[in-house]
Amino acid sequence: MTPPARRGRMPAVSDADIRRVAAELLVSHGAEALSLRAIARELGITAPALYRYYPSRDELLAALRRDICRRLADDLAAQVAELPDDGVVRLFAICRAFRHWALAHRNEFTLVFASPSGGNPGTVRRFDESFGLVFLEAAGKVLAAYDLAPPPVESIPGALRTDLIAFQTELLALLAGSEQKFPAEKFDLGVAYLMMTVWVRLYGHVTLEVFGNYPMPVSDPDVLFDAVLTDLAAGIGLVAGDGG
Repeated sequence: MTPPARRGRMPAVSDADIRRVAAELLVSHGAEALSLRAIARELGITAPALYRYYPSRDELLAALRRDICRRLADDLAAQVAELPDDGVVRLFAICRAFRHWALAHRNEFTLVFASPSGGNPGTVRRFDESFGLVFLEAAGKVLAAYDLAPPPVESIPGALRTDLIAFQTELLALLAGSEQKFPAEKFDLGVAYLMMTVWVRLYGHVTLEVFGNYPMPVSDPDVLFDAVLTDLAAGIGLVAGDGG
């Protein structure tokens, strides 16, 4: 009697293998292709074997988001490493680098910035991530070296003030626990309002461009983006740096 054939042993995989394959699927097919079953198939293992690493797809996506944010932070930091130690030059170079990254990494941008993260994101969701700290470092240099033109507190809509106070409190707590050199004494409610509105406008512009949703055809998007940066700088009492 012929003995039954022995099943081959499944290949050993690591957390790094899982995240690598997940990142490859994200880049090539988008977040909709990311399932534990698809990743297991690529690795030659069964889906239940992944559960000891990631009990759910959401936990895997959260890990991917963290990886992407770390790589983005490294990329942004490298972009400004050789620039003059001037907050304005560095801040607007970072804005340009963020846009270039988003256009070159649409699926990663979509996962991190244009899809629900689940749970309560908190008031400093973007600034407390690794790439956000790169922005904060440059913003801190700007705040320390320049006299900005924040709006008077009484001109800020009253309905926003409670949210801004919570943002200000959380961000100061975050900075106190980090190595960021940020002049907390100058971070009043008007500056908090400026920071939030600058990020909202930058993010909104980049998102429109990434998804091809400009309200009109634009023959030279670089010129439009630089015009937006110049306008943002003027709105806070600065001149946009010529960082590239």
